[in-house]
Amino acid sequence: MRAADLVLLLPIILPAVTAAAVMLVLAFRRSHGLTVGLTLAGLAASFASVLGVAALAPQQVTSLVVVDGYALFFMGLIIGATFVVTLQARAYLKGRAGRPEEFYILLVLAATGATTLAASSHFASFLLGLEMLSVSLYALIAYEREGPLGVEAGIKYLILAAFSAGFLLFGMALVYAGVGTMEFLAIGARLRAGGQVQSELVLLGLAMMLVGVGFKLALVPFHLWAPDVYEGAPAPVSGFIATVSKGAVFALLLRYCSFLHLHAYGPVQLLFVLIAIASMFGGNLLALLQNNVKRLLAYSSIAHLGYLLVALLASGPLAIAAAGYYLVAYFVTTLGAWGVVTALSGKEGDAEALDDYRGLAWRRPWLAGVFTAMLLSLIGIPVTAGFVGKFYVLMAGVRSSLWLPVVILVINSAIGLFYYLRVVIVLYRHARSEEPASGALREPSLVVPSLSLTGGVALCGLTLALIWLGVYPATMIRIIEATAAHAF
Repeated sequence: MRAADLVLLLPIILPAVTAAAVMLVLAFRRSHGLTVGLTLAGLAASFASVLGVAALAPQQVTSLVVVDGYALFFMGLIIGATFVVTLQARAYLKGRAGRPEEFYILLVLAATGATTLAASSHFASFLLGLEMLSVSLYALIAYEREGPLGVEAGIKYLILAAFSAGFLLFGMALVYAGVGTMEFLAIGARLRAGGQVQSELVLLGLAMMLVGVGFKLALVPFHLWAPDVYEGAPAPVSGFIATVSKGAVFALLLRYCSFLHLHAYGPVQLLFVLIAIASMFGGNLLALLQNNVKRLLAYSSIAHLGYLLVALLASGPLAIAAAGYYLVAYFVTTLGAWGVVTALSGKEGDAEALDDYRGLAWRRPWLAGVFTAMLLSLIGIPVTAGFVGKFYVLMAGVRSSLWLPVVILVINSAIGLFYYLRVVIVLYRHARSEEPASGALREPSLVVPSLSLTGGVALCGLTLALIWLGVYPATMIRIIEATAAHAF
């Protein structure tokens, strides 16, 4: 490896260096504020390196990693989201039982794995990045060991993630046995040279890899872990899983499918269509039954990944732009929604019951307004980022004549309208409500803590980004189109 290659890999190296630096500092002095400051500084330097490396891209760094506009775009998105989660986590962890400093080491290591996934062009780097991300998440999910559900959620994720990794590895082995290489570009070239996927080994391997990736993305029918893990994990970690973890895996899946031209293979495309439809219906219909906000957002995330699969199934530059823009809008909106949950969570527990949000507009109008904006964006209301994202996904689907997934997407957007608006109505309902059975007056079950400076800055930035992306999306669309132009 040349010295120039190390420069190209700075967006991956710097988060790892940040984790090591924080670990060394903690060996001499434990300070929550110092740890947060070092983490934010390291992430800021990592984001700056993404902008600096962009002038040198595209470059292939060995056979494992490709540093191009596509990879750098998602690296920047992952690092930016990790920066926001760090801001949100500071107040959440302050004053809680245990030592909060190690949380940030795990968080940055997970981001390192996610950035590796975004740049992967080989099965080895794919697996390395995925396992670095997953192992960090095992500990992050169970970080609050004193909680009633934290350790249980961590064990569930550990078992299912190990199970899915087995499928993924076996699928990689079968694909390698069928084509004789583990490089994405070389696999695609050999499949195209054959005209079609004739080998049963390759078809079976692709199907098993899809099972492994489906677990990571919580797509139906591989979604059963998601609501329990989201409920048991600390609120900032749930937001991180919903955005960074899923976004990194989807970015790699989009590149992998584009390199292999999987749209040309009928059985694979049919499988993706069925999973997309099942995820949209499963996520939205199960969310209708929820009175737990964390579980509701978990099922909502499943549905939104189903929407993203419609963009994956489409072909051409518009599909890449649609998937990229939808992921940006999804990151901003989901981080904002989970940021409100984090801000409302106190030492006595997370704000997860729907009753905890009753009358929030009268107690914390700023938080209620931000949460309303995020929920409206998840619905896809105009003048929000979610509306533009759904519009582009629909347009990509129509351009590729994916009529059934497009119709299902529209139907499920209408279903989602119900449970999102249900939460909005609760926000503006009076805080004191009468119980029909006893006639007693009941206050919300959770005391709303004061909003921290770091949490307020994060929510303010996300709200401005939400409005900017909804009102003036042209700038972000141009960035996505420019970075993805030579990616595939």
